[in-house]
Amino acid sequence: MTTPPERTWTIAELADEFGVTHRSLRHYEDLGMLGPERVGSARVYHRSDRIRLQLILRGRRLGMSLPQIRTIVAMYDQPPGEIGQLEYLLGELADRRADLEQRRRDLEQSLAELDEIEARCRADLDRLRRP
Repeated sequence: MTTPPERTWTIAELADEFGVTHRSLRHYEDLGMLGPERVGSARVYHRSDRIRLQLILRGRRLGMSLPQIRTIVAMYDQPPGEIGQLEYLLGELADRRADLEQRRRDLEQSLAELDEIEARCRADLDRLRRP
């Protein structure tokens, strides 16, 4: 009994599935984050490339830089493996959370200042319009 061939994807299939451009996939490949097989001039993506792309896009959604994501993706196949990958990711997530929480505080402070200035402007305008 023979084993069925592993599922592969073309660049167009992956781009369509994940809503990214071919250029983005080639960029991730240039950065060493994806490693499709070459068959002639065509790129053939394997399951591991698809998983890496999911990691890349998740990292981007979380606001991580490409160097941070590259570190996480590189750990996928190398020591310290999944444990190291998860520990590193937890550290990055804690840093990202702290950054976002600070931004939220900054936004809340800015909104409060806007409310205060708006109230003063309206009061001054009302005062100036009175005969």
